[in-house]
Order: sequence, then C-alpha cells, then structure tokens
Amino acid sequence: MPSEGGSTVCGVVRVVDGQQAEVEVEQGGCGRCHEKGGCGGQSLTQMFASGPRRFRVDNQFGAVVGERVTIAIADGSVRRAANLAYGVPLLAGIAGALLGTAVYGDPGGILGALVAFALAMIFVRHRSKNRSGNSFERPHIVSRS
Repeated sequence: MPSEGGSTVCGVVRVVDGQQAEVEVEQGGCGRCHEKGGCGGQSLTQMFASGPRRFRVDNQFGAVVGERVTIAIADGSVRRAANLAYGVPLLAGIAGALLGTAVYGDPGGILGALVAFALAMIFVRHRSKNRSGNSFERPHIVSRS
C-alpha cells in the first residue's frame, strides 16, 4: 500500500525477520532539506552519523535480502511520532509537577512529576506498539526493484 504524498527513499534489504526488514539507505531522512517546509534533519544527522544507515520497516511485499526497494513514510508521521515521544512525557511531567506542588508543596511537585512522567512513558510505549487505529504510520516498503 503506497503512501499518499509521503516521503520515499531507496535502499537495499540487509535482513528479513518475518514481516519486518532492515533496509540500508545511503541518504538519511526524506531528502527535502532544502525545499520549502523541509526540516533540515538530514544536515543535522550528517554531523552525528556517517555512511549508510539502517531502518527497520514493514515488509508486506516480501522483499528478500539483497533486493533494492523503495521505502516510504506518510507525511506528518515523523512529527506525530516526535510529539508522542517527547511532547506527551514533557507535558505530563509539567502537569504532574504543578498538581503535586499545589497539593503537597515541593515534595509533592517532585513526586507528581515523576509519577506523571512514568505514566506518560507507559502510555507512549503502549501507543507506539499499537499498529492499528490512530497510531502513526510506520515506514514500509512500497516497491521492489
């Protein structure tokens, strides 16, 4: 199922594990760094990692090791994943700290922040494993070469 309007990149399948594949790509990110609306993430990743990168993707086409494939991810899914992974725990920690401080002062604020953060992390972990419903779309193979 090709993604409508998503970002794509080509790579080579290096490992197949059931319905998942590990794909090695030369280019990091979507390659739209210099276009209007591009995030510049590829430029940032070049500072921290050199050479090819590997990504775990859904393999609904049954690609095999050594095969060239195109992988895609829907527009907005990276933003949604970042909001889930960073925004939810941060906001939960702040809310827990405010509530705890209002009820029990400074010790309550610390405890409230820790409890809210832990609950948010459990929520994020559960939500990121959920592959149906409102879960963000995972990277997947859209064509084989």
